[in-house]
Amino acid sequence: MKKATILFLIALTAIACASTLKSKNEPKWISLFNGKDLNDWTVKISKHELNDNFANTFRVENGVMKVSYDGYKTFDEQYGHIFYKKPFSAYMLRVEYRFTGDQIDGGPGWAYRNSGAMLHCQDPKTMLKDQDYPISIEGQMLGGDGTNERSTGNLCTPGTNVEIDGKLYTPHCINSSSKTYHGDQWVRAEFLVLGDSVIHHIIEGDTVLTYQKPQIGGGNVSNYDPNVKQDGKALKSGYISLQSESHPVEFRKVELLDLEPYVNNKAKLAEILAKIAKEKKD
Repeated sequence: MKKATILFLIALTAIACASTLKSKNEPKWISLFNGKDLNDWTVKISKHELNDNFANTFRVENGVMKVSYDGYKTFDEQYGHIFYKKPFSAYMLRVEYRFTGDQIDGGPGWAYRNSGAMLHCQDPKTMLKDQDYPISIEGQMLGGDGTNERSTGNLCTPGTNVEIDGKLYTPHCINSSSKTYHGDQWVRAEFLVLGDSVIHHIIEGDTVLTYQKPQIGGGNVSNYDPNVKQDGKALKSGYISLQSESHPVEFRKVELLDLEPYVNNKAKLAEILAKIAKEKKD
């Protein structure tokens, strides 16, 4: 898949939207993570009840949100997620992350330097105790091993499907066109989410993956409430969560630009995205 600039993304977005809403208000970035505490977040770790932050997995130190395993004896498939307090529908999510240290014993090989931003998540209150992942769309974040190529900004689909080039895509994951980021360097990942129409993954300013029509369906999630997993239902909105998958990871920035007031105004939305593109160049 060829890399596209954010300007190309603007064109795709403009075509997909109708011009009905007129707003003079400029959107402002919202800091979902305040750098001080996790008061706006809810923790759900598999094999534990909601809000049981087992072994202090998710914590804040020196202004950074950390996923740590120093209180674990072994990973034991205790996949975790930390959810922001409210759902969103149309937005640009910006996350700066890096992997550190060593993977905990018992973590699967594929989870080495592996985390993700989960988009359009189910309400964490609807997750069962032993559920491994929220039904969601995952913007997968991967780190390199120092030698081999390994893209980041990939797509994985726990309990969901998407469309790519007009066709239903049912495999669990698809790689992006991003470069590999080795070591402990910080990486900026952005996700432009427009309800159930289109989602773009952007790594360090390059659009590396695009897909459409996120919906509930497929497998790759276990121990869920079947009343929640309504296959075929369009994912128009949902919660945002960050993962703990057995490798230490840090997040120093988690911020969001709420675009819902502008999705029906193609001119205004294009103007907003063009401004973002200009800021990146400057």
